[in-house]
Amino acid sequence: MIVEEEALAIPNRAHSTAIALEANPKFRIGIQTGHGTGTGYSGAILGIGLQKLVDVAHFLSAGAVGFARGLNDTPKIVALLIGLQVLEIHWAIWIVAMAMAAGGLLNARKVAVTMSKKISSFNDGQGLTALLVTSFLVIFSSVLAFPVSTTHVSVGSITGIGLANGTANKDKISSIGLSWILTLPIAAGISALAYAIISI
Repeated sequence: MIVEEEALAIPNRAHSTAIALEANPKFRIGIQTGHGTGTGYSGAILGIGLQKLVDVAHFLSAGAVGFARGLNDTPKIVALLIGLQVLEIHWAIWIVAMAMAAGGLLNARKVAVTMSKKISSFNDGQGLTALLVTSFLVIFSSVLAFPVSTTHVSVGSITGIGLANGTANKDKISSIGLSWILTLPIAAGISALAYAIISI
């Protein structure tokens, strides 16, 4: 097996390189290193382009994260339905669905941009790693009934990539962490106030 080093063009990253592993003409891998979004992975495995394999893995891992989110969030939705049990079940479902849709329309894009661009920079392989870690941890935690948030785990995975490759945006990470710390006492205060008003 021959191990060689070759340059790989990555925008705004002058010192990024790729390591190529070659065993025979049908098995050659170019592994992208460095930070940020690159032009892709070179080489092929059994005649299939490595970048295409990474893209397919990205698609599947995104589906795994979607499954993990559904598995993790379903009990929360059921809890909302219990809170709306004064209504008929079909009306309760409609109200929860409309609230979720409204939240998605108002803030989903902002959250997606923050998570994909403002926490850290990463190439395709690093992004795939964050997705796999997120899906595994959330599915594992959901099966064991651990109280975790898919978004928290995903942000943690992306932050870990940023800390490892030196691109972590510490100001943004601190801002997110502070909002999470404040969420619990603020929510508790609002709930207590709402209960007091309803009790009166």
